[in-house]
Amino acid sequence: MKRLIEKGLMFGNLVEVSSPQLVERYNRALKHLTGKQTALKDFHIDISGYSPEIGDELQDDLYLNPNGCNRQFILLTTSQKSAPLLNMKFSTSRGILQQFIEKNESQLFALTARDAVAGELQNSVYEVSSPAKLLEIRQITVEADTIGGHVADADKLASLIDRFRSEQDGWRDDVLIAEMIELAKKTGDVTRVPISLPAMTFQQPSFWTSHFGGLYVFRGVKFPGVIASLPRDSLGVMPISPVMDIGQRNEIADWLERNGLVEPIVQARGMDAAGVLRQKMDFILVEAADALGLEIGDARRTELRKIAYRLGDSLPDEFLGLAALLRWVEGAGDWPRITSEHRAYFYTLRAAAGPDRDLVNMLLSELAPMDVRQMFIVHKELFYSHYAAWSDRKRKYVADFLEREYKVDAQGAREALFGPEPSMDVRAQSPKPTRDLVGPWGAVVGGRT
Repeated sequence: MKRLIEKGLMFGNLVEVSSPQLVERYNRALKHLTGKQTALKDFHIDISGYSPEIGDELQDDLYLNPNGCNRQFILLTTSQKSAPLLNMKFSTSRGILQQFIEKNESQLFALTARDAVAGELQNSVYEVSSPAKLLEIRQITVEADTIGGHVADADKLASLIDRFRSEQDGWRDDVLIAEMIELAKKTGDVTRVPISLPAMTFQQPSFWTSHFGGLYVFRGVKFPGVIASLPRDSLGVMPISPVMDIGQRNEIADWLERNGLVEPIVQARGMDAAGVLRQKMDFILVEAADALGLEIGDARRTELRKIAYRLGDSLPDEFLGLAALLRWVEGAGDWPRITSEHRAYFYTLRAAAGPDRDLVNMLLSELAPMDVRQMFIVHKELFYSHYAAWSDRKRKYVADFLEREYKVDAQGAREALFGPEPSMDVRAQSPKPTRDLVGPWGAVVGGRT
């Protein structure tokens, strides 16, 4: 992983904590939440306040996320909103934290100027001993306060002020006045500068979780379902149907189409389909060459073309299927029939616009694992696990490619591959089935058959 770290492809955008004041605040919050403290004088934190250096020090990567659910967080600065979330257990956690910070940014800015803010992503499940337990998670509530309790004290002071104003003899109540003065010393004048950090609740109908080998839970669609990375029989009884595993390609393809969750990349509006297909083919050739121990040089397209010639009739089915589709896109071949049984099928799709777009793209990256760029962008946990098993030759190629082709314009690459980010209004809507789908990719484009 050292190569990825050096290139800023792992642990990138973390927030540095190096001033003695911030370290002291972090330690107070850490002790408040976990009873532990760090001896480190400087470290880096993600959006939740988790530090990989402290995780190593404590030998506990889940020191802010016990049991892998109800993640706790520490905010030292609102700039954490742009940091990644490490050791992600639920795909929705980073988005929830980001929205919480953005919604309360002015209040959090004022609060973190005087103290650390600590809180928790609360749900009704306290442990996930069985897969069925995960389906009990319906919503997440975010509650937070400073370690000194400024928000709670401000609420209490506000109620005392109301009492002082409403009671006829409130101005004579020395005990009430003294209590108000003591609280005001901590909170300031809440009548002029209100302190408020209300709890926020987020619905969680669909999500990915790393528990039990990885589960994709879809409940906000017309036909709900669960897709597992491990064999479905290992999950036991589940309160939802269907339950599929990654090996059931036909069933997954049918389910995705019935819910209108995918679209063919050759029909995607504004996409350079030919360029995307070529890049996917390059990744497949690198995988094939690496598996056979073939040298790929600097893996530029000219070298990869030579690899394709050498492989001849041993070229992977994924490559051949995409090559046939590329010929059609460029007007040099007939429309290919690629069904869900074909190894290339899921490489030809991307998620349709809608609230589940990112989750569907995560699923597609697992169904089309040789597309390493898509996997890195949408499913970093899966990418890092695959990366650890690759040869050094492939690691170097992938890291160099991502640094050269993706990192320079990450946002532009995301939009080119997956379309513009959906607005909050779109995210709140259910995806609508695409009516003109015919066969594996939909209606014929441009009159070709």
